[in-house]
Amino acid sequence: MRVLAFSDLHQDLEGARSLVERSGDFDVVIGAGDFASVHRGLEETIGALAAIETPTVLVPGNNETAEALQEAAGGWAAATVLHGEATGIEGAEFFGLGAGVPVTPWDWSFDLDEAAAGAMMGDCPEDAILVLHSPPKGHCDSGGDGGHFGSQALLEAIEEKQPRLAVCGHIHESWGCESTIGETPIRNLGPGGTWLEL
Repeated sequence: MRVLAFSDLHQDLEGARSLVERSGDFDVVIGAGDFASVHRGLEETIGALAAIETPTVLVPGNNETAEALQEAAGGWAAATVLHGEATGIEGAEFFGLGAGVPVTPWDWSFDLDEAAAGAMMGDCPEDAILVLHSPPKGHCDSGGDGGHFGSQALLEAIEEKQPRLAVCGHIHESWGCESTIGETPIRNLGPGGTWLEL
């Protein structure tokens, strides 16, 4: 399975068009959140991406709510929005959880605390492809100053569930980062589009 995965477009319509052009060469497309910027531009960005006909999994970032993403993607036939849910594509299980985890310092942000995120991760199937917005604690979550901003609950869920792959975004300074938790590869994607082979 060939996967084109990205995160954190933040209203970059030119980047969205590039992803549309490349998407036909893949079996699945993943968008790991932050299509908008502080809740602005979501409809335009999703509208640009909606030309993708390849099966696509989306999770909300902290810059848009799950409800707003569901509404914006309502007319995009190929897209499935996941937030605490799973779906099957090409014989593989995908589980998605969006939002900022743990809670960010910004009052406008769509966030989950660690307890809520941990509870929602309880439904993640083992061996799934895990689509997150936030990274797990200590993995691809460095803000560039030595601080780590990932989630303990997501780390523990990955350790327990052992997904085939976990992708994320959120921490821009860690775009392109690769790590592992046990045998699970972790990738912080960024907006450019990452080719993954599963």
